[in-house]
Amino acid sequence: MIEPILAVASNYTHFSELGLDPDVFTVMLWGHALSLKWYSLAYIFGLILGWVILNRMLKQPGAPMAPRHADDLFFYAALGVILGGRIGYVLFYQPGMLLEPLQILQLWDGGMSFHGGALGASAAMFYTARRNGLDWLRVHDYVATVAPLGLFFGRCANFVNGELWGKVTDVPWGIVFPYAGPYPRHPSQLYEAALEGLLLLAILSFMFWKTRARYKPGMLVGTFLLGYGCSRFFVEFFREADAQFEGTFLYSVVHMGQILTLPMIIGGAWLIVTANKRTDRVRPVPADSEAAA
Repeated sequence: MIEPILAVASNYTHFSELGLDPDVFTVMLWGHALSLKWYSLAYIFGLILGWVILNRMLKQPGAPMAPRHADDLFFYAALGVILGGRIGYVLFYQPGMLLEPLQILQLWDGGMSFHGGALGASAAMFYTARRNGLDWLRVHDYVATVAPLGLFFGRCANFVNGELWGKVTDVPWGIVFPYAGPYPRHPSQLYEAALEGLLLLAILSFMFWKTRARYKPGMLVGTFLLGYGCSRFFVEFFREADAQFEGTFLYSVVHMGQILTLPMIIGGAWLIVTANKRTDRVRPVPADSEAAA
């Protein structure tokens, strides 16, 4: 199939034709070029917009914390996402960087793991909850509801960077990425932005604002974990195989991303199934009319 695709590769969209640049702008300072990258802005936009929406959610009945707690939470969560994401990337995908520790600090070159970032953010939520005597699971519920915003912006930034491309394809919307050879490939970054970002955000927002899910501890974060896990597992079939398994029978069977999502899928399903048993952790439970306010 590859040779016929190569023969008509000129008929496909080339990434260079889109006019996208990983740098928002570049300035010279003391003889050094300093760039602001879309990848960095993706984290900033995701955190700020998430903080704004979370504060609006906390004004609704049954909130597990006060707005002042959200300020502390997002400070620690930002640290958790950055540190956890980078450490996770090194451990899961680039362990060779441990031999050159200075590379680990070069965040501007990209390389973040969602799974590591999620663990870092979760640690920040545990810390904030324990420090302020809050229900850690309900805090997770509220933060999970806005988390897809960061995923959406992050995956869009991956696309702008021309990284994490998909497998070779002959679908009409295939794109020839500059560092991925001459073949058109799935824009799998956009698939993830749509599923892990927009779709999951719509589902969680509906559950929070239109149902009583927020009064069932674990329901929202469980839905997030299950939804992300299933979306990521599915999209990995269209992404390029991970180099970690090259030369093994796993190379054509499973990706690292799929292995890392399995605990999320299992844990998310368990939280959803058992959520009704934890309603006694919310006191008092508002009446239906109040809960829908």
